[in-house]
Amino acid sequence: MLLPLPTPAEMSVWDRETIHTVGIPGVTLMESAAREAVNVLLEEYGDVDGATVYCFAGSGNNGGDAFAMARALIDLGAEVTVFHTRPKRGYRGETRANLLWAQKLDIPLIHLAGVDLDGLPQPDIVVDGLLGTGFQGTLREDILHLVRTINRLGQRAFVLAVDIPSGLNGLTGRAQPEAVEADATATFQSPKLGLVMPEAMEYTGALHVCPIGIPLKVQADNPVRHHLITGAVMDGLPAPDRDMHKGTAGHVLVAGGSVGLTGAPHLAALAALRSGAGLVTMACPAGLADAVKGGSPDIMTLPLGSGTAWTREMATQIREELHRFDAVVLGPGLGRAPEAMAFALELLASCELPMVLDADALFALAAFPEHLKTLPEKAVLTPHPGEMARLLDVPTADIQADRMGAADRFLANCDTTLVLKGAATLVADPDAVCVSPFAEPNLSVGGSGDVLSGVIGSLLARGLAPLSAACAGVFWHGLTGHALNNEFPARGNLASEIANMLPHAAAAFTKELETC
Repeated sequence: MLLPLPTPAEMSVWDRETIHTVGIPGVTLMESAAREAVNVLLEEYGDVDGATVYCFAGSGNNGGDAFAMARALIDLGAEVTVFHTRPKRGYRGETRANLLWAQKLDIPLIHLAGVDLDGLPQPDIVVDGLLGTGFQGTLREDILHLVRTINRLGQRAFVLAVDIPSGLNGLTGRAQPEAVEADATATFQSPKLGLVMPEAMEYTGALHVCPIGIPLKVQADNPVRHHLITGAVMDGLPAPDRDMHKGTAGHVLVAGGSVGLTGAPHLAALAALRSGAGLVTMACPAGLADAVKGGSPDIMTLPLGSGTAWTREMATQIREELHRFDAVVLGPGLGRAPEAMAFALELLASCELPMVLDADALFALAAFPEHLKTLPEKAVLTPHPGEMARLLDVPTADIQADRMGAADRFLANCDTTLVLKGAATLVADPDAVCVSPFAEPNLSVGGSGDVLSGVIGSLLARGLAPLSAACAGVFWHGLTGHALNNEFPARGNLASEIANMLPHAAAAFTKELETC
């Protein structure tokens, strides 16, 4: 369900434990990495016989990978030249061993000092082995010049990055300030955290994860906190039983809606049904019931009071009905009137059911943050960056600049499950942070978040634990956005179409897995 996303520091621990505790030589890991990277090149580029290849080797292990790749590429008929950043005598360990082996095979090795980079002939392939995932800070001027040279050559050559495009921060995925723009990246054992961030996508090209022999025991003994949500999460969805009925498929209560905002709860309810809930009821002020229902005979209503405005007392009315439901979605279209916020906080204080808190329920929590510490563990909060900014009382730009840090700061004081929406949505609780593999423009439409809330509410109602429900809901939502791109390649789809596409996207994904 989850693929480890080690930080550069965590990956370094895996390497160190494999070499020094288990005893697998570093040169063995380097050879495996080089062979896997060459296989990626063959898969993405094709036959390299007769191709002119430039391997750029830095001073660290990535340079060693480049030296080792040169040996393999020569044997495949390529014309290889290795440009190295450090004098030969300056290399150490496994990297030096691979340099010496390449030298014994008469592979041209050229120290970059004094090379006229602007005068280099055009190659067919460039291998970027300059910097690894441990790179931090800002590129030095000489390395920045090399990065720019690779990108210039890459306009007419195929560029393969070894482990990570040089210049990219392995933790954040941001260029520092520029990075190699690869056509493909061969990253080793597990994708590093920064590689799956949206900021990295324009640099990595096709991302290939290559096993190099880090034992599973080493990974298990040194667990990482961040994970990538994979398609295996869909296997955890409750399977339909032949003898099931509406009462056993989960009953979701959606509480929301206000004057001018009746569509939001309707979308959440529709999504809950489309994602498998047996029953969905919408609670709203009685004067809005028809508008919230939107003419849909599939959605039931629980009218409250007699007007169109929320009151604190409506929480008492709902509490008396909670025994009928399995999960609650609170907040879509609720509005920000004082009484609406009072209602939301009153219901939160007394509801023990699994809950999804979205939209205006989050606004109420931001206005009265003392309630955050009393939220039940079964609560799932689904803020977009602006809502997250209000919850933390910081500018939205600060959230986007460090989404991981924002999630950590929030969860330090709130023992719940957090879904920080956006490209590469984060799903986090105090023990783990999970990253969505999707960044789908078709989901960037008003009401999309309401659909996501409905999906997570449905999965909670069907018995999934909060983190599992949130991960599955986020993946399913992203998968649906990806499917909609086929029908709406220039966007233009509606949020209701996201909801209606949910079962089709899941079915198509399952069929695709079965045929693989």
